[in-house]
Amino acid sequence: MSLHQLYLALLAGGLVLLASIIATRMASRAGLPSLLVFLALGVVLGEDGLGIEFDDAQLAQNLGIAALAVILVEGGLATRWSDVRRLLAPASVLATVGVVVSVLVTASGAHLLLGLEWQLALLLGAIVSPTDAAAVFSVLRTLPLPRRLRGLLEAESGFNDAPTVILVLLFSAIPFEPDVQHTASDVGYQLAAGAAIGLVVGRLGAIALHRIALPASGLYPLATFGLGFVAFAAGGAVHASGFLAAYLSGVVLANSGLQHRAATKSFAEGLGWLAQIGLFVLLGLLVTPSELPRALLPALVVGLVLLLLSRPLSVLVSVAWFRIPWREQLFLSWAGLRGAVPIVLATVPVVQGVAGSDRLLDIVFVLVVTFTLVQGPSLPALARRLGLVRADATREVHVESAPLDVLDAEMLTVAIPRGSGLHYVAVLELQLPDPGVITLIIREGSAFVPQPDTLLRTGDELIIVTTSARREETERRLRAVSRRGKLARWFGEHGEPD
Repeated sequence: MSLHQLYLALLAGGLVLLASIIATRMASRAGLPSLLVFLALGVVLGEDGLGIEFDDAQLAQNLGIAALAVILVEGGLATRWSDVRRLLAPASVLATVGVVVSVLVTASGAHLLLGLEWQLALLLGAIVSPTDAAAVFSVLRTLPLPRRLRGLLEAESGFNDAPTVILVLLFSAIPFEPDVQHTASDVGYQLAAGAAIGLVVGRLGAIALHRIALPASGLYPLATFGLGFVAFAAGGAVHASGFLAAYLSGVVLANSGLQHRAATKSFAEGLGWLAQIGLFVLLGLLVTPSELPRALLPALVVGLVLLLLSRPLSVLVSVAWFRIPWREQLFLSWAGLRGAVPIVLATVPVVQGVAGSDRLLDIVFVLVVTFTLVQGPSLPALARRLGLVRADATREVHVESAPLDVLDAEMLTVAIPRGSGLHYVAVLELQLPDPGVITLIIREGSAFVPQPDTLLRTGDELIIVTTSARREETERRLRAVSRRGKLARWFGEHGEPD
């Protein structure tokens, strides 16, 4: 590649990146997962669009797996242990037993209804089983769902990639000789070893980062991500689950009191978005649009089996034992959106040379796009219909935190929505737990430091500083006053999460 060609490639890459970011904003307003925009952009750039030819399944698989590792590390770093620790059991069962149920039911449907051979049917079942957190939460981030339900979806999507990758690799073997006992032991080893590697790397890395003073704050995010990649690669090197190792190492690092956590979180989020954009555009380039119509009917058949039978059965078998209400089970069944993982996994049998696997790639691509378009926009309405979003949900406040490392404190940003009980409450009457304090109020574009008698108003944005130890108590007080006003305690309202 000449220097001029390098400039052109960088220019094209920069324009695609900027176009993707702008399109993400448009998709967010429309209530659609951003993955659809990125996939569409890749298709437009492809051979049936602007003419860029790309059919290297091996390269797509390698780059896709690397991008998924980035996304999983970022997902682990964004996971709060306090939100998922009580959900580990149901999430783990849903990500293992639930995956097995989904694979078997979907494979049976594909075999009986489409006439696929058992190897292709099992491959298809395993490929479309994992859910995608990015797809789900790009739709749900504006919905005030119960914390348990949101945490369960998040934890499941972080855990279920590992077993499905293992199953796809096993079903792609040539010759195909299924051995239930050997498969179960292999899956058990890979999950156990991957989990152990992730926990060990995360713990040792956290100890090292606490004891070693790096010369620049920008090195801490790089070191944190480097540890995640070490866990991923180490897991793969010993034939364990690198995906599970990467995710768990991120969880351990994120919840160990890392220095410069705000910078690390921002870096991880940006790198995760970059990986998603690159991955989806690449996968859009890989498919040939003119060949997709023939995959429409099989994709609809398999998708309906997955949506109406496989996913509900996997949820019922997995979480019914944990006393999850039926309404939340129904929402879990419908919220199993598919994303990048199935399309990346569809390249594995193509690279392995499994007969008929080219057809699977087209089926999976059409299935992901079609059912994301169907399920994604319907999730908010379903949540309201099931009563998972209360009628007075507009009174809830949305809190985001930015940790202040030096003081072990956190800065909370609170926006007062219309109908909130915070309206016309004086700062002194808010009675935040010590040492929490409102440091700044942004009102109609102007910022000012409040006084004790300053009255809060609808539309205000509050900047609150508190300690990490008092953060949850502060959030509860804000929720309580938002729901019932300054006399919330008299009404028995203590701001507990939904």
